[in-house]
Amino acid sequence: MSNPIIEKYKCEESHRNDGLCPMVIVNKILSGKWKILILWYLSSGDLRFSELKKKLSNVTQKMLTTQLRSLEEDKLIYRKVYPVVPPKVEYGLTEAGKNFIPILESMHSFGEEYIKQSINNTIEEDN
Repeated sequence: MSNPIIEKYKCEESHRNDGLCPMVIVNKILSGKWKILILWYLSSGDLRFSELKKKLSNVTQKMLTTQLRSLEEDKLIYRKVYPVVPPKVEYGLTEAGKNFIPILESMHSFGEEYIKQSINNTIEEDN
């Protein structure tokens, strides 16, 4: 059985191979364990590296740096360096990053519903 949504937005074989398929591009941009959470936290406003590190308590400094650089290369975030000592660096969303906020909000809503369903299913199984 085919999915009408997938059929409607199906990427041509040639586009999948040359990276022009929209879903391939989104997958590339978001692949990385911490990218979605980085974007989520930055959707509330600019944050310093140390603030992001605190919010992502399990991420290593190297991994956070790598993920931030990747998001910056993809033009979803910007990095602002202040000429002070000690160095101050802030990260924020670019316009492209801000355009991603509704998707993040949808993902958050999906997560809430998924949690509720999981809890309800667990309760039903226990009864």
